[in-house]
Amino acid sequence: MGKTTKVVFMGMKGVGKTAILEQAIYGNVTSITQLQSTVEDIYVANVETERGTKERLRFYDTAGLEGVAQARNCNYHIQAEGYVLVYDTGRPESFDCVVALKKEIEKSREKKELTTMILGNCVTANESAIPLESPVSKASHWSAREKIRHFEVNALDRSTLAEPFVYIASRLNQPMNKGGFPSMVRKSVRLDSS
Repeated sequence: MGKTTKVVFMGMKGVGKTAILEQAIYGNVTSITQLQSTVEDIYVANVETERGTKERLRFYDTAGLEGVAQARNCNYHIQAEGYVLVYDTGRPESFDCVVALKKEIEKSREKKELTTMILGNCVTANESAIPLESPVSKASHWSAREKIRHFEVNALDRSTLAEPFVYIASRLNQPMNKGGFPSMVRKSVRLDSS
């Protein structure tokens, strides 16, 4: 375990960012759990990677955004190394907010390839009005085009949260190559003395 990696959770209000973190780290969220609106909170966890090593991650739980317009003015993400964008699978406008957040992150960061993943949280069991294209389907297609990993999770079911947390820890903490120098090939020149 080396350095502590910073990961920011972002999305609209009420999509379940805090519930996901509480459930993944502590396992204490149930259907009757009352969570307060978050202003800002920090969680630290040791997460096992795909390689079997444990990495320390610091998760910044941000205040929920009111909508797409507010996403354009969000500055939480400037110092982060990883991003988790969360939307509610029953609210199409929450996915639109995720799209706007990703654009803002890309615009403000010089780094070309960012470690980002999208979580579609199933907050409500029965969706009343099903839109023409569900937010989950729209998010799956969009994330494939953007080359971002998309997971469907349920904050009440801890087993659905393990894979995304292992994924982000593994992506953010890639193993270093053996040896600090590129391999050097010695070229020999043959001189003919004829």
